[in-house]
Amino acid sequence: MGINPKIGITGLPRSGKSIVLQKVIDMIMESGGLKSSRMRGPNAPANIIGGMRTEIIIENGERMGFACVNILTGEKGVMAHREIDSRNRILGFGIDPSEIERVGVPAIMDSIGNCEIMVIDEIGKFTVESEGFVKAVRIALQNDPPCLLTLHKKSRHPLLQDIRRRDDARILEVTPVNRALLPYKIHKLIQNIE
Repeated sequence: MGINPKIGITGLPRSGKSIVLQKVIDMIMESGGLKSSRMRGPNAPANIIGGMRTEIIIENGERMGFACVNILTGEKGVMAHREIDSRNRILGFGIDPSEIERVGVPAIMDSIGNCEIMVIDEIGKFTVESEGFVKAVRIALQNDPPCLLTLHKKSRHPLLQDIRRRDDARILEVTPVNRALLPYKIHKLIQNIE
């Protein structure tokens, strides 16, 4: 197991996992990255935050799908949508693993060693349909960056089970009671990296 924390944000669907994650990202960016002195100097990573985040696709006021976004480049790919014709459908959304492979996998791989903090938003039902994504997450975790992850609460996929069992993982659940304060707690945890 690594020495850098892997902070997993979990919760029920629509509990606000990605909103909490985005608030933590904003707080880290506002504070200028990690305080840790070992992250500074000539060998410091070029970027504060990298990896992949997820955006909800809203059309006519309705949730129609999800896009994966490369945090460093801004590139997007529609990984799940009600209009995607696919044998693989989850919660009424057709899944397009090729978009996860095109955008999400490079977002993770290009961030290894180039960012202070790795973000992987939504390790869950849509993304684990991509074998390349699962492999990229495993490689990233082996390289031991500090990580902020959002995790599907109920998935029994081996990748999620492995993350939950890690000694360096801290899994925090978003609830209506803690949703407002959780970003501050996570920010403090990530800043206390020695």
